[in-house]
Amino acid sequence: MVTVAGCSRVLRSGLRPWLLPAAWVTERRPPEAQSPGQIRPFHVASSALDISSFMPESRSFPGVRSYAELLDYSKENADSFWGTLAKERLAWDRPFQRVDDCDFSRGVNSWFVGGQLNVSVNCLDRHANQSPNKVALIWERDEPGTEVRITYRELLETTCRLANTLKRYGVQRGDRVAVYLPVSPLAIVTMLACARIGAVHMVVFAGFSAQALAGRIRDAQCKVVITCNQGVRGGRAIELKRTVDEALKECPTVKHVFVGQRTDKKVPMGVLDIPLEEEMDKEEPVCEPESMGSEEMLFLLYTSGSTGQPKGLVHTQAGYLLYASLTHKYVFNYEEGDIHGCVADIGWITGHSYVVYGPLANGGTTVLFESSPVYPDPGRYWEMVQRLKINQFYGAPTAIRQLLQHGDTWVSKYDRSSLKTLGTVGEPINYEAWKWYHDVVGEGRCAIVDTWWQTETGGICISPRPSEKGAKIVPTMAMRPFFGIELALMDEKGDVLEGNGVNGALCITKPWPGMARTIYGDHERFLTTYFKKYPGCYFTGDGGYRSKEGYYQITGRMDDVINISGHRLGTAEVENALDEHPDVPETAVIGIPHELKGEAAFAFIVMKDSETISKSAIIKELTSLVASNIAKYAVPDYIMIVKRLPKTRSGKIMRRVLKKIVTEETTDLGDLSTLEDKSVIAEIIATYQQYKKDSVSSQ
Repeated sequence: MVTVAGCSRVLRSGLRPWLLPAAWVTERRPPEAQSPGQIRPFHVASSALDISSFMPESRSFPGVRSYAELLDYSKENADSFWGTLAKERLAWDRPFQRVDDCDFSRGVNSWFVGGQLNVSVNCLDRHANQSPNKVALIWERDEPGTEVRITYRELLETTCRLANTLKRYGVQRGDRVAVYLPVSPLAIVTMLACARIGAVHMVVFAGFSAQALAGRIRDAQCKVVITCNQGVRGGRAIELKRTVDEALKECPTVKHVFVGQRTDKKVPMGVLDIPLEEEMDKEEPVCEPESMGSEEMLFLLYTSGSTGQPKGLVHTQAGYLLYASLTHKYVFNYEEGDIHGCVADIGWITGHSYVVYGPLANGGTTVLFESSPVYPDPGRYWEMVQRLKINQFYGAPTAIRQLLQHGDTWVSKYDRSSLKTLGTVGEPINYEAWKWYHDVVGEGRCAIVDTWWQTETGGICISPRPSEKGAKIVPTMAMRPFFGIELALMDEKGDVLEGNGVNGALCITKPWPGMARTIYGDHERFLTTYFKKYPGCYFTGDGGYRSKEGYYQITGRMDDVINISGHRLGTAEVENALDEHPDVPETAVIGIPHELKGEAAFAFIVMKDSETISKSAIIKELTSLVASNIAKYAVPDYIMIVKRLPKTRSGKIMRRVLKKIVTEETTDLGDLSTLEDKSVIAEIIATYQQYKKDSVSSQ
């Protein structure tokens, strides 16, 4: 029997194993997307096999003999395709009676109706029963060489202990549990414990401010918060408990706060606070799982919206798990025995689907990366690949661009022969970074999967893999829709664009199991945001280009959401934070291209007329406001003070004009017939030119 006793053992790094028995601890060892239509061809040897080999389930579909036929079958016979896979890949308590009940006009997307299962059983019990000593998690801690390996048996028993603890403190089926933790075994155990007892986890990125955390807790009406004393990243401690204490001043629904110990630092404990290790140690390592309906909530995850109010996307049980499992296996060509290394934070959907649920549903071994790509040096990723023998590596283009700037030496000094597949996620990748990733990191032999998907889609929807044997990969392009995903490009009138070599609004025309079901507490907003603009379709909010060969490339956001280092951020969120300053009556924020981050926020600030106001002081205060209200990554890279903003006669700010000015595309500003005062254009252009000169001289 595994217990949580003995957690006080201190490693050479000075950090506690944290909810892990000493036996689990491994001692230290030695140590921009291109313009559409201008894609440079780049052929890569395929790692895909024949159809029955790379997707054994294809044998269940009569007459299917190739990837192309299977892709067609998945679209034309959706009920048979998804129903067959659900029966074969998931463990059910009660079989479903109907494969789907979907209607985009009502925003209804129900799958495997009438079926019952438990997600934690699918991710843990069936693998622990078959291979109890197989490693489920490798926790790559902040300090290199102090990784922790956790088997399926150990993970199951610890999950049951936490599940029993939550039940003892009154957490019931359907209750929402806020999770404010770094990437760690405790975070995964918390998610799975919630799934085991039918509670709904709501993970919040541990870099968000107290105000952002509080807003999400209030909207979800969370009953419990699970956090720890501190987080650790890049050699620095992050005061998570302090942030939670500040947030809870505005969260009356919270009854208990469970506090784990990541470091040895003691933190003040209030009336709501419960020491997590002590309570888990009292519990048995067995917990009867709740049998959950396919369409009951599994988790809530908040993502930015153009209104400034984050959206709580609802994901349910069976459909999400099946889609995460399938995409993990076939996009990355995951095989039994592989080590899957997704370096995303569990606070984002990428962490949910490809650190936790996808790999564990497949009985795989998944890496939890706690640190930074440049700590203690720019070779951290590749040293980890060598030491852990990672086979699939999945990261963000921002990190790839950052590491590219440090040169090839930090990569070539480490053995990367274990790598089979390299992936990118969160934003389009530019050609230079793609080629460096392929040629240097992958040594020209690894398939690169440039994936497109969203919090709303639940899993990867467009990717170069899976594909036929010998199929090429085109740099910077997501390329091919996944099984069951049917794409369309729409023009401004809402008509479908036929043929190839066209640009339009990217839509998905048929439902799929991994899709979010609604926005928590606001289904009308869900309908308006995703289904009303193009009736009968899911509107992604992204623009797309279909090449002459029929491949897809993502051209960027079409709404007021920008993508900073893979993090989607509503410009209205930033504006709301800036507008809190008493001397700033008006703001406008746009996204502009950024060499490292992909996109960066550029803020235009109108100040009150006063000779006594210090502009530099206000900019410093505005920076602090955004960091405290949202997060540090949301702070605009550029803040420019202007006398006024370009507005229509009805008072709407013309942000497209501001973007044209900053990107210096002023020869064609588009239709200005509704602009109230055209002289503001020359005024802002002159201000911007002076802003550039001042920026250069200050460097």
